[in-house]
Amino acid sequence: MDIAEVARRSGVPASTLRYYEEKGLIASVGREGIRRRFAPGVLDQLALVALGQSAGFTLDGIATMFSPEGKPSIDRRMLAAKADEIDATVKRLKAMSDGLRHAAVCPAPSHAECPTFQRLLRAASGARPRQHGLRVKPAKTI
Repeated sequence: MDIAEVARRSGVPASTLRYYEEKGLIASVGREGIRRRFAPGVLDQLALVALGQSAGFTLDGIATMFSPEGKPSIDRRMLAAKADEIDATVKRLKAMSDGLRHAAVCPAPSHAECPTFQRLLRAASGARPRQHGLRVKPAKTI
């Protein structure tokens, strides 16, 4: 199929398809006049690129997910590491959401007097939590 049809069917602009080809993510199988032609399997490759981008992989990282023939060849350890990274992000965002929800209904006279809101501020600023006036190192999450 030609580049216009791939763009239409995938929703990926032709300029992006040309860029992906330049990066080695996809490969055209020839030309018809000045238009690049692609095998039907390019749509699956583009779906994998979109999935990888949604998961937070870089294009260079996604390029390693393809064999030289363009077939998926994904390092399972890399997937597990990315899943762990996403889990840590979800945990951090959930804590942030919980803190904001608490602050929205907190009975303290002001947010400055709310210990939960103060922890939220310290977390946002990267400050370490304090116990009895001493800094304590937060537990390492993996």
